[in-house]
Amino acid sequence: MAEGERQSPSDSSEDIPPATQNFIIPKKEIHTVPDMGKWKRSQAYADYIGFILTLNEGVKGKKLTFEYKVSEAIEKLVALLNTLDRWIDETPPVDQPSRFGNKAYRTWYAKLDEEAENLVATVVPTHLAAAVPEVAVYLKEAVGNSTRIDYGTGHEAAFAAFLCCLCKIGVLRVDDQIAIVFKVFNRYLEVMRKLQKTYRMEPAGSQGVWGLDDFQFLPFIWGSSQLIDHPYLEPRHFVDEKAVNENHKDYMFLECILFITEMKTGPFAEHSNQLWNISAVPSWSKVNQGLIRMYKAECLEKFPVIQHFKFGSLLPIHPVTSC
Repeated sequence: MAEGERQSPSDSSEDIPPATQNFIIPKKEIHTVPDMGKWKRSQAYADYIGFILTLNEGVKGKKLTFEYKVSEAIEKLVALLNTLDRWIDETPPVDQPSRFGNKAYRTWYAKLDEEAENLVATVVPTHLAAAVPEVAVYLKEAVGNSTRIDYGTGHEAAFAAFLCCLCKIGVLRVDDQIAIVFKVFNRYLEVMRKLQKTYRMEPAGSQGVWGLDDFQFLPFIWGSSQLIDHPYLEPRHFVDEKAVNENHKDYMFLECILFITEMKTGPFAEHSNQLWNISAVPSWSKVNQGLIRMYKAECLEKFPVIQHFKFGSLLPIHPVTSC
């Protein structure tokens, strides 16, 4: 669903004939800071950012409660996420001296590690079964790190990459765009928040008060796009408790703000300084453009984040090939 894929044929089997596609297990390719140039020139980067921006355009001005098409693939992805949620309930936190990083998370993660390919196989049709091991890697990378028991924007990016791969093999289609964000990504966020709360996960590479948020970034981009040209909600309203409480079920951005205020104490301007500054921006379109620039600079162009990104046949490291 990057630029060149928007006019792709609707028949998924024509997108990539399985016979000609050699799927591979994705691996890390960015080992040193100078390797970052390879990433920025890569097909993977072009396709990833194209995917993010296509979805950004798709949800512009739409509420979460907007009526949209829900395909079978979308339903299956939600069922997959519901399974991950159920496993949290089945894996309660353990008693331990340390307040953060509950070790029960490792038990939960081990289950996903073991079952990831089976889960992905429930979403991918049998004629594309060869893609399952490649796509499943991104799912395993999308839920945090089991050694450090932390979660951050690199894990979130792996989930977006997982969805991007499903688009590239034709499991998700162009007309799934709104449901990808509103139904699948939103459910993913709910499960990640539950993980963060239940196992007291540490923020991965957090910039503290100077970062946008300890854990997420994409829902602020897509959430600000939802609010473009809103008749009365302006950026200044998201620091108003009443406006957030009344509208958070309709807008991802406000749902993120609500979660921050539940998790953090003290004045908003102190614990979320970057967001406080953003509330002074005059329009949602300016907020949206600024957040896309910030995402590229603070996440996609940062070696500590991208060194963990994995490249395969669907998101390849090779330079962009001009059509």
